[in-house]
Amino acid sequence: MKFDGTKKFDGTKNYVATPDLKVAVNAAITLERPLLIKGEPGTGKTILALEVARALGTPIIEWHIKSTTKAQQGLYEYDAVSRLRDSQLGDERVKDIRNYIKKGKLWEAFIMDRRPILLIDEIDKADIEFPNDLLQELDRMEFFVYETGETIKAAQRPIVIITSNNEKELPDAFLRRCFFHFIKFPDPDTMQKIVDVHFPNLKGRLVAEALRIFYDMRDVPGLKKKPSTSELIDWLKLLLAEDIDFATLKETDSRKLIPPLAGALLKNEQDVHLFERIAFMSRRKGE
Repeated sequence: MKFDGTKKFDGTKNYVATPDLKVAVNAAITLERPLLIKGEPGTGKTILALEVARALGTPIIEWHIKSTTKAQQGLYEYDAVSRLRDSQLGDERVKDIRNYIKKGKLWEAFIMDRRPILLIDEIDKADIEFPNDLLQELDRMEFFVYETGETIKAAQRPIVIITSNNEKELPDAFLRRCFFHFIKFPDPDTMQKIVDVHFPNLKGRLVAEALRIFYDMRDVPGLKKKPSTSELIDWLKLLLAEDIDFATLKETDSRKLIPPLAGALLKNEQDVHLFERIAFMSRRKGE
């Protein structure tokens, strides 16, 4: 299936998209502006880009950003060291400088014969100047290769989806060029739909109790890292694998205030100690 520009994103069987998220995706495609998706980790931002590509029948190019990533790497990298070494060895490849230019993700997206999705994942991990350094390329959809003297122009404007965990503020100039959407943490009804996607045959009291525990844990004051949607899915997988039943999950004994297999939900020592203190205080009250 080829994306013809008229197809709308309406979610997929593997991804529960809220109405406002569907509007944001389709608006960004219509306006041909980068879609900036913010939200806490584990809310499905990266998966969204993959599912949009699947729904529209278009290829996706993924650029996963690290703290050391520079904007230039998205365009191209020139390996001068290898060229110098090869020249010393008399390698014939040195005659063509293109042999030492590695295409970046933007270059790959620009030259595709089909309109792709370009995912720039976790942009807030990079240096504060990273977004500004991409402004011209994202605006004009072209860049200049100094080593060869050629200009690389996009055959067609990619659908750009940018994700951020909201850990760092992004420059205003960059934000003005984006269509913005914040993915709110799913409410219980939406979360039930997400669970149904992953566990279509899992129904009844076990899921209801697991969701109750999950949201209660997220509401505990002082929690350093709240459990995410992806961690809930992992926890449910473990509950099923270990054959944890409703009665065990429902246990209200103060010694068991930390739920079974809580390591799937609590990911740092501070939060584990917090729940241990709550359990200890509960036992003291019950004495």
